[in-house]
Amino acid sequence: MKFFIDTASLEQIREAHALGVLDGVTTNPSLMAKEGISGEERIIQHYIDICEIVDGDVSAEVIATDFEGIVREGERLAA
Repeated sequence: MKFFIDTASLEQIREAHALGVLDGVTTNPSLMAKEGISGEERIIQHYIDICEIVDGDVSAEVIATDFEGIVREGERLAA
């Protein structure tokens, strides 16, 4: 079994990571908005910040709705 936290809160992610049982993070633009994070650049930077905390998997969603935008954001997130 793996344990993931579903949040965009860096504080909550750090707390869960400190427990030593965190396998990853799931998050999305809606959770980002609850943390006051909006706009493509800020959201992508926040995903990067999460990846710097977590050793495991991070499930991230793009905000684009058109094919080209989805591919572009996916490539940026994968880099």
